[in-house]
Amino acid sequence: MTQIILPLSYLIGSVTFIIGLKMLSHPDSARRGNMVAAVGMTIAILATIFLYTDEDGNKLGNYGWIFGGLIIGSVVGTLAAKKVQMTAMPEMVSLFNGMGGACAMLISIIEFKHHTTGMTELYEEAGGSIFSTIPGTLFITIIVGMVIGSVSFAGSIIAWGKLNGKIKDFSFNGQHIVNLLLLGVITALTVYIIAARPDNTIMLFYTVLGMALLYGIMFVFPIGGADMPVVISLLNSFTGVAAAFGGFLYNNPVMLTGGILVGSAGTILTILMCKAMNRSLKNVLIGSFGGGNKVAGGGGSKEQGTYKEISLNDTATLMAYASKVLIVPGYGLAVAQAQHACHELEKLLEEKGVEVNYGIHPVAGRMPGHMNVLLAEADVPYDKLKEMEDANDQMSSTNVVLILGANDVVNPAAKDDPSSPIYGMPIIEVEKAEHVIVNKRSMKPGYAGIENELFFRPKTSMLFGDAKKVLQDLVAELKQM
Repeated sequence: MTQIILPLSYLIGSVTFIIGLKMLSHPDSARRGNMVAAVGMTIAILATIFLYTDEDGNKLGNYGWIFGGLIIGSVVGTLAAKKVQMTAMPEMVSLFNGMGGACAMLISIIEFKHHTTGMTELYEEAGGSIFSTIPGTLFITIIVGMVIGSVSFAGSIIAWGKLNGKIKDFSFNGQHIVNLLLLGVITALTVYIIAARPDNTIMLFYTVLGMALLYGIMFVFPIGGADMPVVISLLNSFTGVAAAFGGFLYNNPVMLTGGILVGSAGTILTILMCKAMNRSLKNVLIGSFGGGNKVAGGGGSKEQGTYKEISLNDTATLMAYASKVLIVPGYGLAVAQAQHACHELEKLLEEKGVEVNYGIHPVAGRMPGHMNVLLAEADVPYDKLKEMEDANDQMSSTNVVLILGANDVVNPAAKDDPSSPIYGMPIIEVEKAEHVIVNKRSMKPGYAGIENELFFRPKTSMLFGDAKKVLQDLVAELKQM
């Protein structure tokens, strides 16, 4: 009976992963998709714990350790997820992704130790290296899974630290050359261990482990700013691939399926984000766009002139008598937790006969879909969220654009200034609208660390202040009209 139930449980788990991933593609079904995948994962875990047997017919055992880990992890994960602010969601995703990479790394280390302990007795029988008795496929799976998991773990932790401000950008001249050399040495040692199986394999294995961790740190350190969402997506795909190697290692179909889905989805998302930024992945990893080496006003900035401010009353009047308004949300909206106030403004304007939509840039915020999730939390109708291309098509007929905390994704330098580090990145072309109102706390540059010439253009007016407070005051002004 077990021979039927266990594979069936794995099949159910794999199918629910696929269905759940499909449902995540739309906000209306995303929550249910998450639950469907979680149920499938639970079934697969319980089936493995209680029904799995090895070649000798032995069950797992160690239930105290297993359920102790499950309970502790569940409690910590639940509390962390409930307490995290929406602005901190990208760093939590990066941290959780790092834990997945660490898991894959530890699995490889444990399995390597398991298969090499006590091998000395087999030395003479093997007719050479004591490690030649380990099947080639198993050996490759262990070492490659360890390398990928280590890079994902170390890189994700650095990304987490950079997103929450605890780790600063760090780079030096020739760092990319050093990184490439380090990657080359890791690759060469890995191939040598797998092919030659030398007597010092244990020492070389842990040497590669240390170098992979160092590479994960070094390759993320110089990357910052607007490229961080791409890096998070890339590291997520690494974790998925490492998990798939774990599925090969244990001959576990559901683990293999989950890893393949995460790896392929992360890779596709990385490619799409690079396309949205009009940059190659190589340029992202080597160019260090938005890294610590950028300074405010650097990278092609020039004397901008002066900006003009607009009052709350004038802003409310301008929006109330408009026929079409486009709201462009950014990280500043998330920081201020202003999504509910924004939705209230939208509803009030629509009551006055104004058509209101939202322009969503693919890399707005700190991770893919950040703005979509933020606005969905405030029950903003999904059909009001216009992708960049649709928003740009409607821009010439838009009377007022209200930019809430967005910066780099509306910077005209991406189109007009070849010397700018963001040149070539597609943007929301707000300057084509009749009026542009920018809400910011100050004139500080955005995440990419460069000045935004939009703020100094004739059509643009600055509305300074916390996004939530400004929106609440706008609502109050509109209600009095």
